[in-house]
Amino acid sequence: MTTPPLAPFPGQQQQQQQQAQAARDVNTASLCRIGQETVQDIVLRTMEIFQLLRNMQLPNGVTYHPNTHQDRLGKLQEHLRMLSVLFRKLRLVYDKCSENCAGLDPIPPEQLIPYVEDDGSRQVERGGGQARSASEERREVLEVNQKLKQKNQQLKQIMDQLRNLIWEINSMLAVRS
Repeated sequence: MTTPPLAPFPGQQQQQQQQAQAARDVNTASLCRIGQETVQDIVLRTMEIFQLLRNMQLPNGVTYHPNTHQDRLGKLQEHLRMLSVLFRKLRLVYDKCSENCAGLDPIPPEQLIPYVEDDGSRQVERGGGQARSASEERREVLEVNQKLKQKNQQLKQIMDQLRNLIWEINSMLAVRS
């Protein structure tokens, strides 16, 4: 006698479906982190390949050990294979990120990076309250910097006057003695 397999409870079946859905929907930020780690692995593998190539001796008639050469050649081929796998993984991550971000409105990078021009006459048109507040903050900083320059100029003039006064006092004291 065999018993039929137990059917999962309705709540358990729903939980399994949610876990499967969560496994399929990966956060774009975590994908970017995975992509960054993959790029770091690619750089590391590439550095190891160059290290192997630098240490590998050419069979130019000098003491040539075929076993050592074959071992290094095997390591080199393994690194190249892993590098190929990492590039494929990076391509998959890139494609998934592009797919996740396909519905978003692209924002030009010039609008994301705040900058101050030399003449200060041109203002970039930006949408949203946050961009306006950033331009207001930038204007306030410019005003504070201008006031600071004026105060520094006044302090310099006062210091020059004091220096001249001290010079005259010292000159008079020198004439007296």
